[in-house]
Amino acid sequence: MRPRYISLDPLLPWTQMPRPLPLDPLFGRSAPTEVEIGFGSGDYLVKLALEHPGKNFVGIETGWLSIKHALRKLALSGVRNVRLLQGDARVLLKRLFEQKSIGAVYSLFPCPWPKKRHIKHRLFDQPFLRLLNSRLGDGGTVLIVTDHKDYYHWVLEQAEGSGFVVDAELCPPRYFTKYEKKWLDLGQSRFFQITMRKTTHMSIPVEEDITLKTYCIPRFVPEFFHPKGCRDGVVVEFKETLYDPLRQKAMVRALVVEGNYIQNFWVEIAKEEKCWRIRLAKGCGVVPTAGVQRALDLIYQSAQATNA
Repeated sequence: MRPRYISLDPLLPWTQMPRPLPLDPLFGRSAPTEVEIGFGSGDYLVKLALEHPGKNFVGIETGWLSIKHALRKLALSGVRNVRLLQGDARVLLKRLFEQKSIGAVYSLFPCPWPKKRHIKHRLFDQPFLRLLNSRLGDGGTVLIVTDHKDYYHWVLEQAEGSGFVVDAELCPPRYFTKYEKKWLDLGQSRFFQITMRKTTHMSIPVEEDITLKTYCIPRFVPEFFHPKGCRDGVVVEFKETLYDPLRQKAMVRALVVEGNYIQNFWVEIAKEEKCWRIRLAKGCGVVPTAGVQRALDLIYQSAQATNA
C-alpha cells in the first residue's frame, strides 16, 4: 500500500531533537519564522509559504490525518520553506521555541468548544496568549479568525493583560480554508477576525525537560502486581499490563493527563543481571514531565509491594 503523504521530510521528530529547536539549521538558512496553529488540511499554510518564499513557516497540528494531508500538499506544491510539528501547541511553544523567536502566529477557525463545560479546553486563554507573547519578537502579531461570536468575545476578554494591542473586526471570506468553505456553504458570509500586536514583552523561559528517575528492585512477582493510578492534580491511569515469562519483562500502558495535555506510553519492568529495572519503554516519544515521573513512581511502589 502506497502512502498518500508522498514524503515525510517536512515532519519534525521533535521528541528526538535538541530543544529549543535550532530553527536556522532546520531550514538551512536564517529567515523570519512564522507559525500556524491548527493548519487543518494545510491550504493556508501552503499559500503563505508560496507567497512568502523569504520566510520560514512551522505548522502545528495534533492529528495525523491533518499532517498527512498537509504533507501531500507541500510535496505537490514544491514548497520547501515549511516544517510540521505534531502535538499540543501549549507544550510545543513552551519547550521548542525560544523567547522572541517567532514573527507571527496564525490560527484560522480554531475549535470554539461551544459548550460551557468544555470552555476549559479552549486554546487562546490568557496564559496561552502570554506564552505566545513571549515567543513573538517585538511587534509580532497574532491573527485569529473564527465563525463563532461567543468565542470571538471570549478571546477578546482573554487578551486583556497579555501584552498586546487588539484590533477586532468582521471580515469577508478571504482565507479559503476547509472550515471557511463549510460555513460559507451554510450561509455565513462574515467572520470574526482578531489581530493582536505585541507591545509589552511577557518573559516566559523555555520549559526544560526533567530528568526522569528510573528504579531497580531486587525481585518482581507479576502475579501480585496491580498498579494503581491517582488523581491528585495529575491524573495517572494504568490501562493494561502484559507479561512475557520467557523474556522476563512486564509492560504497563499508562495514561497521564496534566491539564489539557494527555500522554499515552508504555513502561517496562525488565529483568537484568542483578535486579528488575523500571523505566520508559524504548521508542515511546514521551515528553518527560512531572506526570510521567509520577507514573513511574506509582509503578515502582506497586512493583515493590510484590516483594512483601
